[in-house]
Parts: sequence; structure tokens; C-alpha cells
Amino acid sequence: MPDPTVANAIMDRLVHNAHKIALRGESMRKMMAVSGQKGGES
Repeated sequence: MPDPTVANAIMDRLVHNAHKIALRGESMRKMMAVSGQKGGES
């Protein structure tokens, strides 16, 4: 976003209607990095 004011307004509208989801456990990114695998591959 070239204009920080516009970016701030967009984020404000997104966050205002957002739901917070609390996740537990280790990050999948960390687990994949340790095992040497790339994410997104099946």
C-alpha cells in the first residue's frame, strides 16, 4: 500500500469484524523446518 492511512483503514475494518482463534501446539512451520520438508507438498 503506497498510502499508510489507507492501509491502516483497511486493517481496521478487517480486524474489527475478525474472530480470534487460539491454537495450541507446536508451529507446523517449525516442525517442517526441523524435518527438512517443504510446506504445501502432499
